[in-house]
Amino acid sequence: MVSEAPLVAPRVMGVGTHHKTGTLWMRAVFRKLAESAGIEAHTVYPASGERLIPDDRRVFLFQWSSQFPEAILDRPDARILHVIRDPRDVLLSGMHYHRRAPEGGEEVLHEARDDLDGRSYQQHLNILPHDTARLMFEMGERHARTLAEMTAWDYARRTTVEARYEDLIRDRDGRLFREYLRNLGLTEPEVAVGLRAFWDTALFGGLARDDDRSPRVRAHVTHGGAAQWRADLPLSVARAYAERHGEALVTLGYEDHPTAWLRNCVMPPPDRQATSFRAGQHAWPTTSPRRTSWSN
Repeated sequence: MVSEAPLVAPRVMGVGTHHKTGTLWMRAVFRKLAESAGIEAHTVYPASGERLIPDDRRVFLFQWSSQFPEAILDRPDARILHVIRDPRDVLLSGMHYHRRAPEGGEEVLHEARDDLDGRSYQQHLNILPHDTARLMFEMGERHARTLAEMTAWDYARRTTVEARYEDLIRDRDGRLFREYLRNLGLTEPEVAVGLRAFWDTALFGGLARDDDRSPRVRAHVTHGGAAQWRADLPLSVARAYAERHGEALVTLGYEDHPTAWLRNCVMPPPDRQATSFRAGQHAWPTTSPRRTSWSN
């Protein structure tokens, strides 16, 4: 049952993302912030409960699939920053990353599967003849799980601060991210530290040059821009996506109609369908952060 107790000043500060929605970026930002501010930080899981929350101190809790324990989500002293991304861009980014993801990270990508004739997920992706086939495979596999996580999230929960990757990647002056940090209950000096970390680890900031990116970041990044699907999603894949997941796009607020967006797809040239895509960019409307309030 959702707690109806009045919200109070935040002490439990959560950060939740989903696969390919800015996880590496947010992880870097908030780990730097936690270290600088001397705030304890933990990754939690559904079975973690509240055992990692100190009795009398603030704490950062991270969940990179946004599967927080319900007891944490309902705490009046909790604020959870939750980041999503246009699922069509998640599909594109995920497929490219899964083709080259190194071992030692997502082990499921490298495990032999009987249903793939003994090949791993990554091996199967890489023997498919073109990106259209790879995207269709990805859509029914890893992407389906990520999309299910995003649509299962309770966006009306009063303890959450909702954010979109599309807004973050355009937030070059940090005005939006500043409000997110304030909504987590951070002090102004801590907000300043968070903004510095946000810039230093952004693809438009400290990591703008490929030479400044670690091998791990380079493995994840294909482009990083918003609305890549408009130029890079093959029409056949877009049609299949609209049929399978068009309602999810509406549910998540990325479209007003399950299929009307298909007219905005630009068919990639044949050479880009057969190799890898060069991501396009398009500006999306900026969403405003949802403010929370509390009583002392």
